[in-house]
Order: sequence, then C-alpha cells, then structure tokens
Amino acid sequence: MKMKEITLGRTGITVPQNGFGALPIQRTGMDEAVSILRRAYEGGMRFFDTARAYSDSEEKLGAAFGDGFVKREDIVIATKTPAKDPDSFRKDLETSLEKLKTDYIDIYQFHLMGSCLRPGDGTGMYECMQEALAQGKIRHIGGTAHKLGIARELAESGLYETVQYPVSYLADDKETELIRICQENNVGLICMKGLAGGLITDSRAAMAFVGQFDGAVAIWGIQREAELDEWLSYMDDMPVMDDQIRDFIEKERKELAGEFCRGCGYCMPCIAGIQINQCNRMALMLRRAPSEVWLSDYWQAEMEKIEECINCGACLAKCPYELDIPALLRKNLEDYRTVLAERG
Repeated sequence: MKMKEITLGRTGITVPQNGFGALPIQRTGMDEAVSILRRAYEGGMRFFDTARAYSDSEEKLGAAFGDGFVKREDIVIATKTPAKDPDSFRKDLETSLEKLKTDYIDIYQFHLMGSCLRPGDGTGMYECMQEALAQGKIRHIGGTAHKLGIARELAESGLYETVQYPVSYLADDKETELIRICQENNVGLICMKGLAGGLITDSRAAMAFVGQFDGAVAIWGIQREAELDEWLSYMDDMPVMDDQIRDFIEKERKELAGEFCRGCGYCMPCIAGIQINQCNRMALMLRRAPSEVWLSDYWQAEMEKIEECINCGACLAKCPYELDIPALLRKNLEDYRTVLAERG
C-alpha cells in the first residue's frame, strides 16, 4: 500500500502523511543536514516542520531548499514563533523568512501556547497573524500546545487552521477525542512526538496508528540517514492497522500505563542541576532502550543528584503534562538503584 495522502483541514494543503520533524537536525552539521533534507524530499516527503526556537534548523532548511533545489510550491514549510509581544512576533517572522530563504511560510504557528490567543484579547498577537496573512508572508495560521485543554480550545475556536499536539499510540481516550474534534471542525492536525520522546521503538506500529486518521500528518524527528531510511521505506509500503499491530499496541499501553515523562525538557533548567528530562524517564529507558551507557559513572552521578531536589515546585509549574515531577524522580532513582544492584 502506498503512503496515504491527507488534506490538512480547511488549509487545503494535501501532503503524504509522512512528515519531517526538523528539530533534531539542529544537532547535525550543515552538509549532513542538507543531505538528509534533500533525500527526504527525493524520497517523497513534502511536509517539513521547524521552529525559530530550534537554533539553526530553519537555516538548514533554507540551505537545502531555498536555492532552487525544489520549486517552492512543491514543499510545505511550517514554522513557529515563541513570541509573546507584537514586536517580537514581527522580528521572528522576518528572521524565519530570511533563514528559510522564502517569501512566505505555509503554516505559521504560535509555539507552546499557554492560552488560546484571540482577536481583541489585548495581546495583539492574533492581530499580528492576521497582518502577516494579509501581507502574504504566511498562508495559514496554526498553534502548538502540549496541554490537551488548550489544544481542544484551539481546534474549537474557529481561529486556527491547524493544531500541533503530541499524538502517539500511547494516546488515551481524551487525546484520541482531540483527533475527532479536529476532524469535526475541519482543522488539520500536526502530530508531534509520535515516538513519545523515544519510549516507542516500533516505527511501523507508530505509522500505522497515525495512518488511521484523515486530516492528520505525523512529523517524525529525524537526525540520521538510517532514521530517514526507515521512514522512507513506508512511502511504498505503508503500515496498516491490523490485528497483530493492534495487539502489540495494547500490550505497549499496558506496560506504559500511568504517568510518564516524554522528555520534552520544558521543565528545565533545574535549580538543583538535575537533568529532569532524562532522569525522570530513566527507568523506562533502561527497560525499553537498554544501554550500558545509562549505567555509566556519569549517569550514576546525575541520577544521585535527585537526592538534592529541594521541592521548590518550579518544574511543576512548567510541565505541560502536569506531572508530579519530584515524585517521579524519586521513583526513577529507586528503580535505577535496584537495576544497579542487580547488575552488581
């Protein structure tokens, strides 16, 4: 089965459901990043998502596609601004256009929204989007959120043509409901964190899960050629949800039932110097992605920093998933010490 093409709600944008998440390429050199991006295009990917906050990711996209390698209309570029005031918004937009080497952005998104910005709310932010739209600098207005309530509000507001939200086969019923809400409101859904921050290791099941939903495009974080090869293999052999994959997903959900850290890092930095985004899922990583690296002297020392947690609550206020971070850290430290003792 060929990769399914979907239309992102009322944007009218039609792309293969297999999209490119460009956050990880900020960790690769320029030449390698350009090579990966161009191979993604040649392999059939057409949707590329980045952000002003992803250091030089936009610049690498511009180097790959901004000098005539492709016709601009043949790719879809989505980027984001973390701006909190109109001046910063306009500066971010101009910087993104310059770095991406383009005259327009297909989908411009407010990044990590803490509320549903609206016209007349006093911030002037939604008016900035309308202004950019009228100027032809952007084509469609979108928003990204990590909190389900905000994502739902965006989808139901009539103001946003796309919503970007974490969607994986670990989604609970409330998160799956968001997919239906987007469909009912003709809002395109951009699915981030389809591998749950590395906890999901079966890409075929991950692709099959997203493939069930019309109007949704998955953006897979890609950093290496081998990762790209895996996703491109599905362009001509798209996984479909069958009984085998359905049973596998059910087992995965049971194993990962309850609260777990996705590793997004929005809780950082920690006053006590704890690497929360890694330490808070160490027990799961040891089980699901076993590596002796996690048991090195370095990580033993990092895990022991959990004892220095002062329960200040700063991380609690910043966690988009509203996790009880101090409690999870202590549980991970306990499990980690158990593994160390078992392995001598």
